[in-house]
Amino acid sequence: MKITIIIIRTLIGLLFLFTSIGFFLKLIPEPEMTGNFKAFQVGLVASTYLIPLAKTIELLCGLSFVTGRYVTLANLLILPVTVNILFINFFLSPEGIPIALFVFLGNIFLIYSHWKNYKGLFIAK
Repeated sequence: MKITIIIIRTLIGLLFLFTSIGFFLKLIPEPEMTGNFKAFQVGLVASTYLIPLAKTIELLCGLSFVTGRYVTLANLLILPVTVNILFINFFLSPEGIPIALFVFLGNIFLIYSHWKNYKGLFIAK
């Protein structure tokens, strides 16, 4: 189980590092967008802070996953991003569903595997 956790954590971390560094250094060309996905992307770009914020979170969480430090915090920070990636790909860009499912389910698996660290969040005082 420990090896599986390390493999999934590292793969997700490398994926987040690749996409965020590619975004900031303009290493990856923008894919051709059409239809509703193009309208959604134009709205995100017009906000001027949402995409850089999400990519910064991806960069920090990717570093956390690869190094194995602060993984519990990184799982919580990246969960809303992975949910958005899943929904965007499910509703607007279906060709990216396999990667989106891997990232989302991998995040859920990592949360489950570190569940003892999250138990205190659900105790009513």
